[in-house]
Amino acid sequence: MTKIIGLTGGIGSGKTTIANHFQSRGIPVYIADDEARKIMQTAEVIHAIKKTFGETLFDGIVLKRDKLAEIVFNDPEKLQQLNGIVHPAVKRHFKLWLLDHKEFPIVIYEAAILFESGNYKDFDLIITVTAPLESRIQRVIERDKTTREQVLGRINSQWTDEQRVSKSDFVIENIDVEIARRKTDEILKILKIKQNEC
Repeated sequence: MTKIIGLTGGIGSGKTTIANHFQSRGIPVYIADDEARKIMQTAEVIHAIKKTFGETLFDGIVLKRDKLAEIVFNDPEKLQQLNGIVHPAVKRHFKLWLLDHKEFPIVIYEAAILFESGNYKDFDLIITVTAPLESRIQRVIERDKTTREQVLGRINSQWTDEQRVSKSDFVIENIDVEIARRKTDEILKILKIKQNEC
């Protein structure tokens, strides 16, 4: 039976770096945010977004993602509405992905809002990636070419590190990348031992 490990962390924590490290060790990783972006281009989801948020968010059939982000990260109710459209579609897609990877003893599901979405209940174990707040802010400003205020808005729409850590089985502190990678390898060894015990 494949063990499904949830990998999460707040925006800018560096969970993609950790996900990539797992992949380099031969572990399949499902990047939920990347898949959600693709799913948001499907006819069914576009229709639901237009119905909920209006036509003005689209340039023809192309979704103005920055405009949508501006709306949802400043309005918890609107964020909930968007999640209500996208999350069920991602969940269905992941089930299909899982069928394609059923021969692997361990797979990773990486998502920023694993706890907020309630998805964490579907996984065998959870790993949270943490990083100091200022490091996270700087990483996102550089990566997304955005403002401090916008980054803080997104951080404040997510759970705190303390909340995530309290519900996690493992924590990777991502201050120094090499140390974080070594910690990832240690966790992988434990996961493989646990899997062999099953």
